[in-house]
Amino acid sequence: MVPLPMSPSEFFFDQVTEEIRIQVEGMRALTERLGRQHLSADATACVEGIGEAASTVSRLLMTAQDLKTAATERLSLSLAPRQLRDLMDEVQERWITRARESGVTLLVSYEGDPAAAALIDAHRLHQVFDGFIGQAISGVRRGAVEASLEVSSSGPETLRLVGRVRGAGEVVDGSLSGSIEEVTARFGLETALGAALGQRILQALDGQGHTELNAGGGETAVFILETPCAPTIEAEPAEPASARAAHVLIVDDNATNRMVAETLCEMFDCTAETAVDGVEAVDLARSGRFDLILMDIKMPRMDGVAATRAIRALSGPAGKTPIIALTANADPEDAAGYLAAGMIGVVEKPMKPENLLRALQQALSPGDAQAA
Repeated sequence: MVPLPMSPSEFFFDQVTEEIRIQVEGMRALTERLGRQHLSADATACVEGIGEAASTVSRLLMTAQDLKTAATERLSLSLAPRQLRDLMDEVQERWITRARESGVTLLVSYEGDPAAAALIDAHRLHQVFDGFIGQAISGVRRGAVEASLEVSSSGPETLRLVGRVRGAGEVVDGSLSGSIEEVTARFGLETALGAALGQRILQALDGQGHTELNAGGGETAVFILETPCAPTIEAEPAEPASARAAHVLIVDDNATNRMVAETLCEMFDCTAETAVDGVEAVDLARSGRFDLILMDIKMPRMDGVAATRAIRALSGPAGKTPIIALTANADPEDAAGYLAAGMIGVVEKPMKPENLLRALQQALSPGDAQAA
């Protein structure tokens, strides 16, 4: 079946949200870098405010994109074995700071076998809790929000998960029901989008949800899921740290992107130099002093693919320097072209710390790089 062409409105939405996401991630990285400088108290407060606003916009974009996907096609699920007690620890970590900033005490609990593991999409289950916890925090003043997960066996190979989120204390608006417009009017757009997405995900997981009235006011959100059991998960050995800090050449014609990449390199105690296009990159690479080159693809004068081929033509160690594509175009066909030009992998823009760390480890472990 030939897929239907994307409508102009869908194309516009996808392109605009992706561009905003890239710019916002750049803002977050820059504010993190500014936050490590010696600033006055007022300047520090301003930087923190910018960072918080950027984080909010980023969350809104991701939630809106997920909601659009849920409305037009089936939400993707990535099932993997996860210990459920650890999952609740992660729920607490996700919300403890935002609860404290709202003047709310967050109480997270787990009831069941401490070693119980399920085959589940942990990220999606986090988002279900996010939707209910966001509403509960918005509806409580000077009180507490209790989030719990009760796990029991419902068959030889299945687990029954019962999640609850309850607001306690001075409840401003305890209603957890209503249309997205009504929830937006009561709690704001971010809370409404999160709640709507949580409901969509619950449906995708074949779960059931309802609310229960609390004694003294307010409601408790309850959801129930049946999940396959997973084998007991043994603790994975920690990944070995890189043998040494890498010296990285960052090649990008965009000043913001270069600064973001430098900031992430600093997070791993790596040193870095920058180049603004492929011509500069080839000149700098001749020295052979770099452990890794992060190469943008679309640049003036000489693009990343041409620059990679030129570096590969250099004699000695300089021509063997690992090169990672740094690009927003990371489709399989594009990636195949980068590898054919002599690159060893792709780091997608906007860069995430874990992806950069993986690239550094790959560059400093020749066996891993060859396998990749």
